[in-house]
Amino acid sequence: MQVNKMSDIYAQFGITPGINARGNQTLLGGSTPPPEVQQAMDEATNAGFVDFEELLRKTGEFIADTLGTEMAFVTSGAAAAISLGSAAALAGDDRDKIGAIPDTSGFDRNEFVFQKGHDYTYRRCFTLSGAKLVDVGRDNGCTVEEMEAGIGPKTAAIAYFESGHWGTEWVSLDEAREVADRHGIKLVVDAAGQMYPLERFTRVARIGDVVAFGAKYFGSPHSTGICTGRADMVESAFQQNFLGFELAGLKGLKRPFGRPYKTDRGEVVGVAVALRRWFTMDHEERLAIEDSKRDAISAGLAGIPGVETSIPSEPLIGPNVVVQVFIDSAITGKTTHEVIDELAAGDPPIWTRGDDKSINIGVQVLTDEQVQTVIDRLRSALT
Repeated sequence: MQVNKMSDIYAQFGITPGINARGNQTLLGGSTPPPEVQQAMDEATNAGFVDFEELLRKTGEFIADTLGTEMAFVTSGAAAAISLGSAAALAGDDRDKIGAIPDTSGFDRNEFVFQKGHDYTYRRCFTLSGAKLVDVGRDNGCTVEEMEAGIGPKTAAIAYFESGHWGTEWVSLDEAREVADRHGIKLVVDAAGQMYPLERFTRVARIGDVVAFGAKYFGSPHSTGICTGRADMVESAFQQNFLGFELAGLKGLKRPFGRPYKTDRGEVVGVAVALRRWFTMDHEERLAIEDSKRDAISAGLAGIPGVETSIPSEPLIGPNVVVQVFIDSAITGKTTHEVIDELAAGDPPIWTRGDDKSINIGVQVLTDEQVQTVIDRLRSALT
């Protein structure tokens, strides 16, 4: 019945809903808040209006207490938290600099060093506030000495992408903290998906001066995130957020750049409730459910010529729970990309992702019924 209701509302606007077998991906809407979180969001929206600064600060206190950091607040996604955190590293509490961002041409320090081999799609988020990225190291590694060699008189911070999978050939997050302290610069961390194991979530949150997380990964709405870390830097980020823009106008101050990063009161409450749920739920039970989905897909595809499945055995870091489907196109007569396209073109569409060798099925947002649909459609495509 719920599926029909969803289909009906989308159909009113000519939109075709489908099955998300990619996981918490932005292009498909990111997340579906569980009932407990959705109920809290609805209640917050319908219970009346609030002083938004109080809302952000009180929920931020709860988030900071949960993560063991000095301060936190809800943002409109991890990218907003990275951008605002970068602005904090550039301007601190200097109101003239806050009012000038993103034009940092007159700043004494406006450069962030970044490990060249960590290059990724979202590095641009560090620069939205006017920071200039300076690559250090090589494509296949970076030493502490190479990072320090790239730090100069205009360096304001280290921009760090924490994936959870960097090897010893890279400067680790802990080493980056030490480098930043030695040189009197800040450490701005993109840790968007690093919320599991819980011990990792809290440890990473406490290392950076400002750390960004994507709240969609623990059951909050797609468009939410967390900015957390050391009080002076997070307060600077807070002052440069959309609320700071409004409050600065009331006080006759130069307005900061962060007006586009607005959140809704339901979203703010949703993050706090989702985080509380994440830290009190039974994660062994959660992962057992995800494993049962992966096992079902693996068993459902067994025996198809030219098809093998693999369930990654390494310890889970972050939100992604996948089963890999390897396809020998010489036997099946189809490449992985052809199968991906065929699934996406079906009714309903099934959206997956992969490379030349395999299709990665993300199971964390699939229902049991959808798991069976994925199995049936894959068998049809591959036999």
